[in-house]
Amino acid sequence: MQPLWRRWLEPREAVDDGRWVVLDVEASGLDAAHDRLLAIAALGVHIRAGRARIALADSFEVVLRQPDDTGAEPDKANIMLHGIGVGAQRAGVEPAFALQAFTRFVARSPLIAFHADFDRTLIERCFGSLRLPCPAGPWLDLEPLAAVLHPEVRARALDEWMAHFGIRCAKRHQAAADTFATAELLLHLWPQLTRQLPELGIHAARSLADQRRWLGR
Repeated sequence: MQPLWRRWLEPREAVDDGRWVVLDVEASGLDAAHDRLLAIAALGVHIRAGRARIALADSFEVVLRQPDDTGAEPDKANIMLHGIGVGAQRAGVEPAFALQAFTRFVARSPLIAFHADFDRTLIERCFGSLRLPCPAGPWLDLEPLAAVLHPEVRARALDEWMAHFGIRCAKRHQAAADTFATAELLLHLWPQLTRQLPELGIHAARSLADQRRWLGR
């Protein structure tokens, strides 16, 4: 997790606050520091005149090609969870091309995820292994933001927030479906977010989410 003092020193480059990119990843396991990035799905949320909407046409999804010689047996339980079989993994897009396409899709938009440290670590590790520059936009974790905006809700997991707001997911633990559910959660948080922030922007939203870390649950 990134220390807050590092965040204060981050250069605030030009960010496209009219388009936030919500994303989700699939991995070969639950250890973001060691497991492999399998897939990325992302969806644009367009913001105009203080209102947010999901832009279905503004979407991205890719499965990264995995090496044949990983030296480990396929994790059948993991494959059952995300549905990306060995054949699909080996037929995926060359990782460098996949990540470059993802960078072009993101452009100058901020990146939004639920429990974002997991997604960010996997993505940045993959970019680093290929010596490619990561997308420069700032990240926002929806989990602490939701907790600050709705402290009356005793929820932590995405499923708990989905149940609270009545959000349905076509297939949990499938990147594109989870991305859409996360984007819907953002829209449910939006009215309270705009009430608390007189000047809405990604940096203001991140500062609000940071209150969770200072104040606790």
